Amino acid sequence: MTQKNFLGFILCVSLALFTSCNSGGEKKDETAGTATNESAATSGGGSIASEGSDPKGIGPHKNVELTHPLDEKMIAGGKSIYDVKCSSCHKLTDEKLVGPGWLGVTKKRQPEWIMNMITNVDMMLEKDPEAQKLLEECLVRMPNQNLTKDEARKVLEFQRSNDGEK
Repeated sequence: MTQKNFLGFILCVSLALFTSCNSGGEKKDETAGTATNESAATSGGGSIASEGSDPKGIGPHKNVELTHPLDEKMIAGGKSIYDVKCSSCHKLTDEKLVGPGWLGVTKKRQPEWIMNMITNVDMMLEKDPEAQKLLEECLVRMPNQNLTKDEARKVLEFQRSNDGEK
């Protein structure tokens, strides 16, 4: 193992230990992360949600208006944000890196859930069963990137483009 790979490995392990030990002493409800594979109807495709969870997530985004066709300027802005703040943890395929791959996310989640996860990550990880399930799978908390509503909307448009929407 090269020194660079070893340092990367140590960084990842340290981050995983730090985030798993940084729970603040709260006890997680064991039933909160139980998925039921129920499909909730959405305006933009199916959404898989746990029983009792809100398919729009937890946060300020209750009604996201999507563009048809996609807004090319928003896509470009979203790609720039992805390149700087998201690409180190998320691939544009379905492959998990640190966080889950983005391919298909707009088919699985409602736009409001995605924007709430981007802008209200701490509350989502604390209270949303689907976000908690992702945390259990990835073992690393998504950091708050402090994106504005406008920036998050650009990222969502980029994700829609990545999923093949026109």
